[in-house]
Amino acid sequence: MSPVLQAPESGHYTSMSLGGCAPADPVSDPPRWKKILYKRQPFPDNYVDKSFLEELRKNIYVRRYSYWAVVFESAMVIQQLCSVCSFSVVWWYMDQDLLSPQKLCGVGLAITLLGYLLFDAVDKGSGRKECGRTRWDDLKSSLVFIAFTYGFSPVLKTLTESISTDTIYAMSVLMLIGHLVFFDYGANAAVVSSTMSINMAIFASVCLASRLPRSLHAFTMVTFAIQIFALWPSLQRKLRAYTPGIYICVTFVFALFSVAGLLSISGVGALLFSILLISVAFLCPYCLIRLQLFKDNIHGPWDEAVIKEDLSRFYD
Repeated sequence: MSPVLQAPESGHYTSMSLGGCAPADPVSDPPRWKKILYKRQPFPDNYVDKSFLEELRKNIYVRRYSYWAVVFESAMVIQQLCSVCSFSVVWWYMDQDLLSPQKLCGVGLAITLLGYLLFDAVDKGSGRKECGRTRWDDLKSSLVFIAFTYGFSPVLKTLTESISTDTIYAMSVLMLIGHLVFFDYGANAAVVSSTMSINMAIFASVCLASRLPRSLHAFTMVTFAIQIFALWPSLQRKLRAYTPGIYICVTFVFALFSVAGLLSISGVGALLFSILLISVAFLCPYCLIRLQLFKDNIHGPWDEAVIKEDLSRFYD
């Protein structure tokens, strides 16, 4: 039986057991918020606690560029600009009857043979062994292309007679710009398409070749377009991968020849083209590196979930 005691001041009675004080009710801990959706929680839908921002990360994918490394990478862009410039200059000389198709064929054939030998010498034929092609296969492909193009050169000459010259020039300019945009400069982007790039360049060459005086001019122009837009970039990549020093020297010499050829046509055009090349080679890399300082990308638990585990074992 528990004695009943009276509190001295309040006048209330307190019940005490003989074994000591009565245990108090335990105070339950407040519920903790969890970042889950499958469980009902006593919090609003837009509630987050202080731990939500603990996973905040800033600029975790920012790349650190070296200025001269970016300048080296810009050489491929410069070479493509020079290729378009050289093609346009050669077409203008042939349109003005200042360059004979026989001379262009001879020079183009000599440079192609030299580039072909250099292509094999750079990697000592390892690329050819991987592709499983022989020199005889390359010779047959070249002969088939030359015979096909020469046989259809009269058709190419009269292909666009019903189209105005201004329209032909406008289409050619758009196609050459598209060639520069879609060219594979080594970037992993959706806009890159080597097939579309070369097709647009060949389409521009066919359009311009149709405005030349004779069928032999058209054949020579299309052949030169294949050499400068299809074969030349392959040699560029080989030199860039195996001999970077020679690659830079070739780029510099090619740029000089392109500017000199354009200078023989227009001094203003050569000046503007030189400014463009210098800007692409030196100013654009500087701007790219400076703009990296202003990046402020945030990453955290609000990003979309990315499954990194290989789930191919679950496929049928």
